Parts: sequence; structure tokens; C-alpha cells
Amino acid sequence: MGNEGTPGKPTTRRYSPEEKARAVRLVRQLRKELGTTHGTVRRVADQIGCGVESLRTWVKQSDIDDGVEPGVTTVEATRIRELEQENRELRRANDLLKRASGFLRGGTRPPIEVIVAFVDENRNEFGVEFICRYLQVAPSSYYAAKKRQTAPSARAVRDVLMMQVLLALWTANRKVYGAHKLWKAARRAGHDIGRDQVARLMRELGIEGVSRLRKKVFTTRPDPDASRAPDLVNRQFTADRPDALWVTDLTYVPTRSGMAYVCFIVDAFSRRIVGWRVAANMKTEMVLDALEMARASRGGRRLVGLVTHSDAGSQFTAVRFTERLEEIGARPSIGTVADSYDNALAETTNGLYKTECVHGPDATGWDDVDELELATLSWVHWFNESRLHGHCQNVPPAEYEAAFYAAQRTDPAGVGIQ
Repeated sequence: MGNEGTPGKPTTRRYSPEEKARAVRLVRQLRKELGTTHGTVRRVADQIGCGVESLRTWVKQSDIDDGVEPGVTTVEATRIRELEQENRELRRANDLLKRASGFLRGGTRPPIEVIVAFVDENRNEFGVEFICRYLQVAPSSYYAAKKRQTAPSARAVRDVLMMQVLLALWTANRKVYGAHKLWKAARRAGHDIGRDQVARLMRELGIEGVSRLRKKVFTTRPDPDASRAPDLVNRQFTADRPDALWVTDLTYVPTRSGMAYVCFIVDAFSRRIVGWRVAANMKTEMVLDALEMARASRGGRRLVGLVTHSDAGSQFTAVRFTERLEEIGARPSIGTVADSYDNALAETTNGLYKTECVHGPDATGWDDVDELELATLSWVHWFNESRLHGHCQNVPPAEYEAAFYAAQRTDPAGVGIQ
């Protein structure tokens, strides 16, 4: 040890454990030689250039460590400092976890966005590494998330763009599509996206498809005295061409001014609604009006070979309805009473109408028949021209029929099928 500063005076130098141990040995050796403790500390301190009180402390602590003097040893003092440090850290950790209890209460790790916001709020007081250690999150995950906030990943950018696309498609389709239909619509619009991604983005947008789980109410009122046509369909609601099989049924819709009744006629080949009528009653005239609309939509020609299937309601067993079918070249077919499976396709269309139009996401009830009729007109147009149908290979009914006729024109074997 060289002398630094005034001998015996305190200095700011830090001494290594080896230097302290050497200084203590010199003091003990000098005491042994002189046979006294008086003045030995100051004499060694002056010789080696350290502070007198510092050397006196080193000697005293060494005597305690060796068991010569009573007191707290260096090992014990070190352990006490470690325990005090642990205690301080535990108090800080307890304080931190109390603040985080709001989002840790669920038992599962919260989203990284929540953790990042919490770290940002408390980092000045606790530090990033301390917070991440007790939240069991790697600091690298926090810094990576912060980097994404300032420079979003390619996936995040694409998600934002696709969310705009999906929201526009969902709104354009009356807000009724679920994940599967919306996925098909996006693919049809030319977007390369997976079904699971659509479902995830719909959850982030807070949108969902409508549900058809509603209480069933029957509107079929049979006429016990009317003759009934045979069931020519036997629950086989398929056709190999348009105008081979139509199905029809009635449903009801409450309005603020009374009950309204709706009749649809659906082509089984394409699921297209070819005729419909909204009225304030369930008389045969409304069914005849729907049938006339259906005939007109098919060019007003005779439809030889057409089978028109319905339930056993009095409107469909009426003589006037049967006669009108014969005039357009169609044969009647009637299922049993109160058996929805015998007219399942028409019941399905009624269910879609109730779900997507009558009780749709933006529906707030109907004032009267006229208001409901206007809404039904809009829904039927969308249903035929835009709505994707799984039966039609996920294209609209009008497009499905157009493709069929286009194939007939290019296939010599199909000439004559109209």
C-alpha cells in the first residue's frame, strides 16, 4: 500500500479485502512485538497511508470474526443485509402484484397488450425487468410488443385491412353472415383469407351472424272437407333443373297495427324465391297472387312438368289454387298437417326470412303491412341476387341458374331443356 494524502487521515480510496487483511496482520504483529495495543493502529496507519479510524474498524471486525471480541461477524452482517434486501424486494413485489390483481384474477395470462400497458404505467417506479420477472413475462416479449406498436408487423397491417373488408361485406349482406358465410363472401370477392382468420377478426370487430333459434309457431289451418293432392315429393327437395319443383308455405309476422302474413314460392333447384306476397290475411287470394308473381318471373309461359309442393293448409287445398296450377301446367303436391319435415325447404326459407329480415340486426319492429312489404322486397332481391347459398356452391341463386342455362347453351345434349 503506498501512502496517499496525509498519513493517518481519512481517504476516499477503496481498499480490497487482501489489503485490509494485510493491514490487520501488521497491527497484530506490531502489538506482539511491543507487548501493548497503545498507538499501534495509528503507527501502522501512518506507515501504509490509510485512515486511523478505518484501520481501527478493520482490526475490531477481525477480532469479532475470530471470536476474540463479542459482536456481529462479517458473515452474519452480510446475511442480515441480504435478508433486508430480500424483505425490501418482497414488499415491492407485493405492492406490484396488488396493482396487477385486476387482470391476474382470472387465473390465465392476460393479453400481451394489457401487460404492456401495465409495464408502461409502472416502469418508472419498479423497472421493466422487475415487473416482467414477477408477471412471468420475458422482457424481450415486452420490448418486441413495444416495437410492434411503433412498427406494426405485416400480419397486424393485413389484419387491419381485412377487418375493413370483412366489416364492409358483413354490412352489405344485412349483418346476418356468420364466420363461414363471411369467409365464403371474402373468398368470392378475391381475398386470400382463411376461415379461422375470419372468425378471429369477427371477434375482434365484435360482430357475429344471426341465430335462427326461435320458437316454432304453426300457421297451417287444414280444411277437413277439402280433397288433398298426393305427396309427390316425399321429402326429396332436389331438382335437376329450374322449374321442376317449387315449394310454398305461409308464415306470420306481428306488426304494431296487427298481424301480417307472408307467402313464399321457392324453386328447389336454385333456392330462388320466384314469387311472394305480404297481406293482412291468410286468404287464398294472397297465395294466388304469389303464384302469379312466380309465373310472371318465369316469363309467363306454361311450366309443363312442374310440381308445386305445399303443406295441407286450406289455402293450398282450395279449388281455385289447384285450378290455377293446372292452367300453368303444374301438378300439386301436399304433405301432412303440422309436420315441418314434409315441407322442410319452405320452412327453411321462412326461417331465414324471420332471422335475416324480420328479426335482423337492424330491425326494430314493423308499423304495418306496407312497411313490412317494402322490407321484404329488399330482402328478396338480396336473397336472390347477392346472398351466398351453400346448396348453390356458395353463389347466389340467380347466378347459379344463369350458370345452368349457360351450360345448356354450350352443351348439345342439353338443348331443349328450358
